Amino acid sequence: MDKSTCFHCGDDCDSTIIKFDEKSFCCTGCKTVYEIFSENDLTCYYDMQASPGAIPKEIQGKYDFLSKENIIEKLTEFNDGTTQIATLYIPHIHCSSCIWILENGNKLNPGITASQVNFGKKTVRVTYHTEKTSLKEVVLLLSSIGYEPYISLDDFKTGKEHINRTLMYKLGIAGFAFGNVMFLSFPEYFEVGEFWLEKYKHLFRWLMFAFSLPVVFYAAQDYFISAYKGLRAKILNIDVPIALGIAVLFIRSTMEIIFDLGSGFFDSLTGLVFFLLLGKFFQQKTYSFLSFERDYKSYFPIAVTKISSEKEETPIQVYEIKKGDRLLIRNEELIPVDGILINGKARIDYSFVTGESEAVSKKSGDKLFAGGKQTAGVLEMEALKSVEQSYLTQLWSNDVFSKNKEDGFTTLTNSISKRFTIAVLSISILATLFWLFKDASKAMNVFTAVLIIACPCAIALSAPFTFGNLLRIFGKQKFYVKNASVIEQLAAINTIIFDKTGTITSNKKSTATYEGETLSTSEETLLKNTLRGSNHPLSRTLYDILDENNIITLNHFEEHLGKGIEASHNNENIKIGSASFVGSSEASVLNTAVHISTNNIYRGKYTFYNSYRKGLSKLFNKLKKQYDLVILSGDNEGELENLKKILPSKTKLIFNQKPDDKLEYIKYHQTEGAKVLMIGDGLNDAGALAQSNVGIALSENVNVFSPACDAILDASKFNQLNKYIKASKSAIKIIKWSFVLSFIYNIIGLYFAVTGQLAPVVAAILMPLSSISIVVFTTIATNILGKKLARN
Repeated sequence: MDKSTCFHCGDDCDSTIIKFDEKSFCCTGCKTVYEIFSENDLTCYYDMQASPGAIPKEIQGKYDFLSKENIIEKLTEFNDGTTQIATLYIPHIHCSSCIWILENGNKLNPGITASQVNFGKKTVRVTYHTEKTSLKEVVLLLSSIGYEPYISLDDFKTGKEHINRTLMYKLGIAGFAFGNVMFLSFPEYFEVGEFWLEKYKHLFRWLMFAFSLPVVFYAAQDYFISAYKGLRAKILNIDVPIALGIAVLFIRSTMEIIFDLGSGFFDSLTGLVFFLLLGKFFQQKTYSFLSFERDYKSYFPIAVTKISSEKEETPIQVYEIKKGDRLLIRNEELIPVDGILINGKARIDYSFVTGESEAVSKKSGDKLFAGGKQTAGVLEMEALKSVEQSYLTQLWSNDVFSKNKEDGFTTLTNSISKRFTIAVLSISILATLFWLFKDASKAMNVFTAVLIIACPCAIALSAPFTFGNLLRIFGKQKFYVKNASVIEQLAAINTIIFDKTGTITSNKKSTATYEGETLSTSEETLLKNTLRGSNHPLSRTLYDILDENNIITLNHFEEHLGKGIEASHNNENIKIGSASFVGSSEASVLNTAVHISTNNIYRGKYTFYNSYRKGLSKLFNKLKKQYDLVILSGDNEGELENLKKILPSKTKLIFNQKPDDKLEYIKYHQTEGAKVLMIGDGLNDAGALAQSNVGIALSENVNVFSPACDAILDASKFNQLNKYIKASKSAIKIIKWSFVLSFIYNIIGLYFAVTGQLAPVVAAILMPLSSISIVVFTTIATNILGKKLARN
């Protein structure tokens, strides 16, 4: 058999060799790794497994406990047998390069479906398929590329305290060594020539060497470990130039004292590490102080229905849920807490959590996980715990629902930071070569100063801190935005599309009159209980208008988006919705109406009289100056003349639109260059909200918490929409100004570093100060923006 060597793993291959790109591979796995690496500058997890010694045995053994089911249950927040989700605390996250590497986990391990980094909390939330990988393998992967998680079964707080103490120990050792080295360096500084100093200067130099050893091999070890693991995984992280600078200073200084060429740069070396650690310490304190975690007690207007012991149904805010509460979950509503199914037919869609769209049937007594969406009518459940609103925030931010909505600024920041590292290394090498020929004594100082001064951390922090603070400010103003990219998209829109029913009209103020045959008691009960399971604005309005009836368990419930709902109990069935849906031949009337049929016999209709939201006309007149405005409604043209009187003349009014029609309308105009903001309810408009560049669901005491929307706007703040859009545009300006400041700082710093006028120790002081200054600038600017928003 002919044999050749695999380009990827180096093994000898037989005649079944795979040829690709003029290279030989022994298997498809090796070929795949090569493709991934060449396209994305990333290695594959299989590459680490194929490389002997990539994951040391001692690390593998360290995490053997992660194979035990009882421990996995404690560490995972979701576990349905096929998909698991775990949030891991990773103290080594410190720049945008870290974020980019960790959020591309699916390229490192195909079993990982999603990974999201919380930069402020230094956590990564990983979703993975248990058939393809395991929690242990995920942790080993992270450890092998320099991001070893700190795992505590109690809480991540324990981990943070441990890491902070370690940082303080390292800082203390570096500071002690720096002070002593500076003291021992005084004779060299002042060129003292007394006999006794000349006699003992070699001793002083070796003492400086001794003081530098714990600094290099203990205090600075994180930089070396991270750089080594990154390089081994073929990833160029920001710790590579820092570790290189420390190593060059140490080796050069050691060589100087060994060969008696001088006193070396031990003062700069120990000072560099001390100020790097000091900067890291102050950055942690800054992040902690400027925490933008939104207060869950005021985060969402999302409500859930609580059933009291007297069988009364009362809407409550989700944060008021307590263990043992009986909750009513309607069709298309989200399960806000883990609980036990008590009554009803449950068919739960966990795509909100996992991205998998296949619904799972549950029976009474089964456990229901928070984040699942009920898709088969109404159910009753008992809460097993109180809600963690931040958990719902994580679910809502799951990128599986917004893959078509590009996160442009994040991509830009990551792209800058990656290329910046390569550029800095190139500049430092060229500058060093220049000074080696002109003045070799300055070469090492120049090399190290350039590497340290040009760290891209300041650039990486501007976008997350600006958007993070604005997210918090918006939350206080009852505008709840999913993530930072939504703000960027909101600033770029040029077309605004509104639904009519429940969006520009107020459900609370609507009235209805009934025309038709009198309904029997059993039909009224069936009607009330069918409406009880629906979240459509008209269903909720009619449900509130009707008299109380006994609660019954429906045999069947189905909601047809854009058409109506149908249900059955015993031998009776009911249809509620449009005239055509219920089988009526009645001619279309110019009013919003809900028709009813029971047992396929038409009974009558409820006609609604709309009340438009306060400030509607004023809002549209402000928006028309900059945006194309459209009313896209599923209702008939009954309100056409009224809307013409209220709204600006250029507003497009389009009626009789089904959910698919709305989606196609938005898609078509996007191909024409429109950047669309869609505002509607979270049910019928789900497709349109998802298709639009930004989808906002209006909330009025109903559970509209939907993966299709990018933001939730409290109905009471509807007339403030223009101010939120303006604030988003201002945030983009703040980020651009912070980018400009960062580049100016780096250009000035690089000039002094390249020309040999900047010592490494000074560069180490300036680097964290630049990061903190950007954080302070963006925070102050967004706070000023927030105050203007609150005053208006």
